[in-house]
Amino acid sequence: MTRLTLKGTPVYTEGHLPVVGHEAPKFTLTGKDLVDVGLEQFGMQRKLLNIVPSLEMPTCAASLRRFNDHARQTPGTVVLSISHDLPFATQSRIDAAQLDRVVALSLFRSPHFARAYGVDIVSGPLKGLTARAVLVLDGHNRVLHAQLVREITDEPDYALAAAALTRSC
Repeated sequence: MTRLTLKGTPVYTEGHLPVVGHEAPKFTLTGKDLVDVGLEQFGMQRKLLNIVPSLEMPTCAASLRRFNDHARQTPGTVVLSISHDLPFATQSRIDAAQLDRVVALSLFRSPHFARAYGVDIVSGPLKGLTARAVLVLDGHNRVLHAQLVREITDEPDYALAAAALTRSC
């Protein structure tokens, strides 16, 4: 178990964040048209996985805007917004905010993803949702950067994620 906090109160996750230098675990999540989507659908693009509890949380929505800007500056990059939110609802928020580099993916039919990626919250008021994490993958889905945000209400380290995207060019 990994100890995180939610507004200073301890919460725990199970699983392990993928390791830098290793291939990211394969997954099947649900896209905006309720179709199965996996990493292979994004080919050789760099992928920034923005894993969040819910886009209803202001910090989660803010991170999407920032990562969309980073992806615009790094050709060949897609941002995958991963949460338990329904994918068509998330995608409509993304479209309304004109986040052209972001794809909404939902965990609502994928019970194994959260544990495989070390973000499965197993205690506290957000039990059943995911912790906040950011991973940057190269075109071969090798992990270039991985951050599990220790305080769930905090924003991730944008500079480190952006640097990983730049290194992978």
